[in-house]
Amino acid sequence: MQAVILAGGLGTRLRPLTFSVPKPMVCVRDEPFLEYEVRLLKKNGIEKFVFCVGYRGEMIESHFGSGERFGVSIAYSYDGDKPLGPAGALKNASNLLEREFLVTYGDAFLQMDYRSFAEKFHECGKLGMMSVLENHDEFGRSDIAVKNGMVTKYDKNGSDPKMIWINFGATLLKKEALDLIPSGVEVGEERFYGALIAKRELAAFITIGRFYEIGTVRGLREFENFLASNPN
Repeated sequence: MQAVILAGGLGTRLRPLTFSVPKPMVCVRDEPFLEYEVRLLKKNGIEKFVFCVGYRGEMIESHFGSGERFGVSIAYSYDGDKPLGPAGALKNASNLLEREFLVTYGDAFLQMDYRSFAEKFHECGKLGMMSVLENHDEFGRSDIAVKNGMVTKYDKNGSDPKMIWINFGATLLKKEALDLIPSGVEVGEERFYGALIAKRELAAFITIGRFYEIGTVRGLREFENFLASNPN
């Protein structure tokens, strides 16, 4: 499987840490966070990566290079002069993408059953499958509605009380799904996933446990505590 890591954001909620480095390069116990993420995905059989980078992306490429010293291969897609948003960055990287790929974020550490995720994706026959967690606002505001195995709504503002699920942070996509994204403009994930939902093409993969993300100072501290209690 190929993994696309969205790593182009400004990391405003982690300032001042991100004034000098991009968010995925913020150090956790003396190592850039992104190293933990790459090792986790490699452990789950993923060795081909595309990093979609923007803000200070050259620092990420300088550190990881081709990926050889990490036992993986890495290609890079740069936003360019203006930010493209998560979906816009995917569209911009389309020439590097395989027929099917995993999409995740450069600030996310996701322990899940990736093999089962891929199997269920192939079985469902849809253009996309999003990993979701029954959340009830526990790990942030719930932003997903699920019915009969399908994602039926995605609203990051969490305005609907019927939404008890949260985007766990990993989605499997077929490359054809990118046809729904216009080229060369900033496109957010809600717009893209909303288009898939409208076509009934976004299945739900229910996972358990919890995710870790370093998008906020609180999330960074929680991940540090996780590492302290899980040294291996």
